[in-house]
Amino acid sequence: MAKYKVELTDVTLRDGMHAVKHQFSTEDAAAIAAALDKTGVTLIEATHGDGLGGSSLQYGLAKESEEDYLRAVCGAVKHTKVAALLLPGIGTLTHLRAAVECGIGAVRVATHSTEADISEQHITAARKMGLETVGFLMMSHMTPASTLQEEAKKMASYGANAVYIVDSAGAMMMDEVREKVSAIRGAMPNDVQVGFHAHNNLGVSIANSIAAVEEGAVRIDASLAGLGAGAGNTPLEVFAAACEKVGIETGIHLYNAMDAAEDEVRPRMMKPIATDRLSLTLGYAGVYSSFLHHAFRAGEQFAVEPRDVLVELGQRKVVGGQEDMIVDVAYELAQKAE
Repeated sequence: MAKYKVELTDVTLRDGMHAVKHQFSTEDAAAIAAALDKTGVTLIEATHGDGLGGSSLQYGLAKESEEDYLRAVCGAVKHTKVAALLLPGIGTLTHLRAAVECGIGAVRVATHSTEADISEQHITAARKMGLETVGFLMMSHMTPASTLQEEAKKMASYGANAVYIVDSAGAMMMDEVREKVSAIRGAMPNDVQVGFHAHNNLGVSIANSIAAVEEGAVRIDASLAGLGAGAGNTPLEVFAAACEKVGIETGIHLYNAMDAAEDEVRPRMMKPIATDRLSLTLGYAGVYSSFLHHAFRAGEQFAVEPRDVLVELGQRKVVGGQEDMIVDVAYELAQKAE
């Protein structure tokens, strides 16, 4: 008998879009969604990598329009609910309404881990639309457990059905995951679930996800073949196999998940998902992947090691929107070197 039972959300068609520069076609999306529909995942998340409204010069132009992409995914599944990601400030309620018309049944509203208050409008509106609604606390490694508790409470009070701890930089280790998931679980009403989203930049996404389950998380994110930003996400098929070994019931048909990863996703990868020096630095430094290219440009400009720039940014707990500090840090490191 299984010791734990979890629901898996697949993020291949959203977080995985980062790894293919948002260039999945509607045909790609439909084929992957149809394969996922046979695996037993509870949700399939599908949007631009940066969520609804993300297709832009700033975040990267998608190959297909948002509506065409979502319709392709929603039209390809028979059993599984489709979710969209929404980041307030990028996605709007207009985008969300259009996504509902395309057939989504859930939305995941994402904010920085200390800014849950900006999700109120979107979570409240989504619940009124009849959507299953999830709160997403990004970059949770930067925030103490006690603060995460308060932020999670806010999302629950707005009407979220579940709240996630999100290790956006892949910077957490197991003890930190245990502490933070346990803290959130203890602060949530019984009818609000806790979830965990990992990245594999330090090679521990599966171990972290299992630790999260053992501390009360009942929703786990994963992607076929680990497709995602940085070193990728928790690989769905590997996680499902590991869960069977340790007594966690996922509801996943393992062979179907293996086949979907091997036959549908790997042939569509631009490059293999690997823990290269860049993604490893992101996890080690604990910074957003969007800082990478800025740090390398600044490192070249001031003749300093860009990895040192990233590590210093992590120590200063710099967050998205503070990219201007990257040049300042590079300049300061060059002055110290002199």
